[in-house]
Amino acid sequence: MEKLTFADFDLPVKILDVLADLELFEPTPIQEKSIGPILSGRDVMGIAQTGTGKTLAYLLPVLKTWKYNKTGNPTVLILVPTRELVVQVAEIVEKLTENITARVIGIYGGKNINTQKLLFNNGCDILVGTPGRVMDLAIDNAISLREVQKLIIDEFDEMLNLGFRPQLTHIFEMMKPKRQNILFSATMTEAVDEMLDQYFASPVEISLAKSGTPLEKIEQTGYKVENFNTKINLLEHLLKNNEDEMSKVLIFTNNKKNSDLLFAKIDELFPEQFDVIHSNKSQNYRLKAMKRFENEEIRGLITTDVMARGLDISDITHVINFETPEIPEQYIHRIGRTGRADKDGKAITFVTKKEEAYVLDIELLMDKDLKFNDFPAEVKINPKKIASEEDVIIMKNPAQVKLYEGGGAFHEKKDKNKKENWGGPSKRKAPKKFGANRAQQKSISVSKSKKKK
Repeated sequence: MEKLTFADFDLPVKILDVLADLELFEPTPIQEKSIGPILSGRDVMGIAQTGTGKTLAYLLPVLKTWKYNKTGNPTVLILVPTRELVVQVAEIVEKLTENITARVIGIYGGKNINTQKLLFNNGCDILVGTPGRVMDLAIDNAISLREVQKLIIDEFDEMLNLGFRPQLTHIFEMMKPKRQNILFSATMTEAVDEMLDQYFASPVEISLAKSGTPLEKIEQTGYKVENFNTKINLLEHLLKNNEDEMSKVLIFTNNKKNSDLLFAKIDELFPEQFDVIHSNKSQNYRLKAMKRFENEEIRGLITTDVMARGLDISDITHVINFETPEIPEQYIHRIGRTGRADKDGKAITFVTKKEEAYVLDIELLMDKDLKFNDFPAEVKINPKKIASEEDVIIMKNPAQVKLYEGGGAFHEKKDKNKKENWGGPSKRKAPKKFGANRAQQKSISVSKSKKKK
């Protein structure tokens, strides 16, 4: 049986020409399964592993039926969870529409909202944005969502994980009910199910693989490691001894602080070969760092899970989970950065004793065991722990704190506060000038006057 090509879907010649320029001729499985149902006009829910071509799966059928709107209001709204995805998706849309008269605008938070309002002066046909900024601009009447005919939500599960449900709900209420909803998600969660039941009309479900199934072309291994500092020694060993093979490496930590800490160490060991990005870095810095990584001007990028969703950086040789993710689905998204477009990839996970519980959840989700390598004998074990690894909380002068038998927060009074007050004026000291009441002050004044006489 002959393989399908994009031409078999009767896509406009102008779009086929762009695909040909990009050397794209045959659809991926998710694209092959999605284009027909989306063209039918029904609501669609696509479940597919990351790196399978979901962006083109919804863009191609939407652009085939797209028509110019004279009013200048967007008829296609694409919502994505992060600023990086806005930039990436907007660039893809602009590329696909370079031969047709579509006005494409990408918006996200962190930029001056008044500056972004000016972008709509000449109208907008296809709007790509994060939920918060789209809602803000709609509330300010900078844009109208009443003419949106096709709503696309990419990375739907991550959108809900990031707490965007209130903004999504608000956006739904700003649009006419009669529209086509196209939703794509890497995993199917209870939150996704609940939103589907509440807001969408029996969407056709297109599932490429069971949620949580690992990509078959990714070799997954792990190392059991003592602690954070020993992980640095192991990472140094792997990078030095596999220089040719590990030429484009994406390294994940679980938070911004540890990303910066790791980068400081790695930059000393491999000067100018690595960079770091996370949500505290400016948008321009992040985009420049990703561009350098894409163009192989640097060997690797250290980051948090801000990079784990949707970003299409080609030919990543290795994904290294320097820290094991606490959420098992996040592991799937991380390792999906490698092994893309039918290429082989490798994922290596460093696991401390504390992180072994996270690995069990990951293995349960994947229905597959992680293969552990022997820890290299030549790698030095550093017993020093970082602050977050310290389990014992040391109290200041704990011996001085005495509790009543009843427990709780009550404690013995200090000695100076144990004195008993027997009352009576003769037992009290003469009041000070300031703070005494008027009667007392008057009595003192009269007494002094009699003595003088």
